[in-house]
Amino acid sequence: MVKTGRTVELEPIDRLEEKVKLLVNMIERLKADAARLAEDNARLARELEVAHVQISEAETASGEMLALREERDLVRARVATMLEQLEGVAL
Repeated sequence: MVKTGRTVELEPIDRLEEKVKLLVNMIERLKADAARLAEDNARLARELEVAHVQISEAETASGEMLALREERDLVRARVATMLEQLEGVAL
C-alpha cells in the first residue's frame, strides 16, 4: 500500500490488532471468572456461618443432654435410696 509516497507495512498492525483482541477476550473471561469466584466465596461464607450456628446449637444441646443425664442419675440414686428405706420398713 502506498501512502504519501511511503510504503506502509500493515502486517505488524494486523498482528497487533489480533493480539489486542485476544487480550480483550482474555480480560473478559478473567472478569467473568472473578465474578463467579466472588459469588462462590459469598455462598461458601454463608454456608460456613450456617455451619458455625449448627455447631453452636449442637454444643448447647450436648451440654443440656449431659446435664439431663446427670440429673437422671441423681434421681435414680435418690429413688434407689427411697426403695431401700421402704424395704427396711417392715409392714
